[in-house]
Amino acid sequence: MKPEVSVIDAFYAELQYAVFSVLCEGESQLFTCLVTPPAWFQQFAPAIALGETGNPADELPFLDNFLIDAAVFWQSQAVGKLASGPWVERDAEGGEWPLEAIALSVQGEWLLQITHLGDDFNRQRRQRQIARENLLTQEQLELEVLSRTRQIKLREAEIALRLVTAACFRDEETGSHIRRIGLYAAEMGRALGWSQQRIDDITLAAPMHDLGKIGISDKILLKPDKLTSSEFEIMKRHAEIGAEMLGDSGISMLDCAADIAGCHHEKWNGEGYPRGLKGLDIPETARIVAIIDVYDALSHKRVYKKSFSEQETFDLMDEMAGEHLDPNLYQVFLSIIEKIRVIRASNPD
Repeated sequence: MKPEVSVIDAFYAELQYAVFSVLCEGESQLFTCLVTPPAWFQQFAPAIALGETGNPADELPFLDNFLIDAAVFWQSQAVGKLASGPWVERDAEGGEWPLEAIALSVQGEWLLQITHLGDDFNRQRRQRQIARENLLTQEQLELEVLSRTRQIKLREAEIALRLVTAACFRDEETGSHIRRIGLYAAEMGRALGWSQQRIDDITLAAPMHDLGKIGISDKILLKPDKLTSSEFEIMKRHAEIGAEMLGDSGISMLDCAADIAGCHHEKWNGEGYPRGLKGLDIPETARIVAIIDVYDALSHKRVYKKSFSEQETFDLMDEMAGEHLDPNLYQVFLSIIEKIRVIRASNPD
């Protein structure tokens, strides 16, 4: 039993639908209203009533472009529906009406349904706005964090620069040498897959490896000849002095520098100083700096020695791997030797 027209009308009125059958005559489209238009539609097109023909696009401009796509959809005999998506029209008083048009093909008949989205649309729009505002707030917070992080990094770089500059007044070896050490260490960190934060830390911390030499007298520090055993014992204290100067700051970069300063003279076999640490007990950062410091010291002239050729340097380091140097990290160092050479050439003494 078919429902009465009044029931169908009430159904569509409840759904806030205006429904039209569509007939094409040449390039024109004729729209016949199939239900009593809901109240919202009558505000735009009061002349269109049940059973009458009229073009709703004359009163609802958003339909103009949609009906071009709808004609293609109907003529293709596609299954399903084509929706315009939400669109806000304004009435004569400036009121906003969120609408959506849907083209359907039902048993060969072309239908156009126009829907007032009502409170659901406004609620979704508010939710989208809230989401956008939350996203904007999140972006602002992230930008603020990035800004503060950048400021912290600049301050840490300034601290490192001033400390290393102080060391430069005491030790003439620390000019280009300290720049190379930081750059070498950064490449090692990248090769090991470290986080950018950790790479940044060791880049600034590695140049401070000999900071404790500030506490060693010039008589010993700048002596051009080989140190006596007693002088060497005094020189060895620079590792502990550096660790004490840099330690317990709570700043990751300085903590890294403290580990390096205190342990870069430890040896893989446990025969280094000042604590006689062995193998993996030595902080990884210090094991890295031990390798790059030896490489740089051997391959450059110092007040107490001539420079060695690269091949001579590698021959000596090969012998030191597994005894003085971490053999695995030494292989990592060799794997990036082309990058090391570029840094060395770009930062000559």
